[in-house]
Amino acid sequence: MEIGTFVAASIAGGVGAVLRWVVDVVITRRTRSSFPLGVWIVNVSGSFVLGIVVALLAADPLGAVIGAGLLGGYTTFSTVAVTSVTLTRAGEWRTAAVNVVGTFSACVLAAAVGVAAGGALFG
Repeated sequence: MEIGTFVAASIAGGVGAVLRWVVDVVITRRTRSSFPLGVWIVNVSGSFVLGIVVALLAADPLGAVIGAGLLGGYTTFSTVAVTSVTLTRAGEWRTAAVNVVGTFSACVLAAAVGVAAGGALFG
């Protein structure tokens, strides 16, 4: 990876992290549920967009900036893990299980749909 691409991906990662925080806060404030809907929406939408990016820009440096940088900062498995542990410790086993299994399943499906959509629309 060239230094310019590395720097751009690093900056994009910071932007993605801020976007994740904003989306999560906005959604969490509007919903009063123990289920972490904001983080779930972030991860599913990020997986879908990453699927499109992979279909369109896999070999392009811009793909690394958007995919690894922006979307890598935007999506987060660590938050899913910590939230699930917190829910489990609070006795919300069912919500924690839905969070883990639901997030994984929805993200894989969203990525597959993104790749298919990117290929169909632009490939």
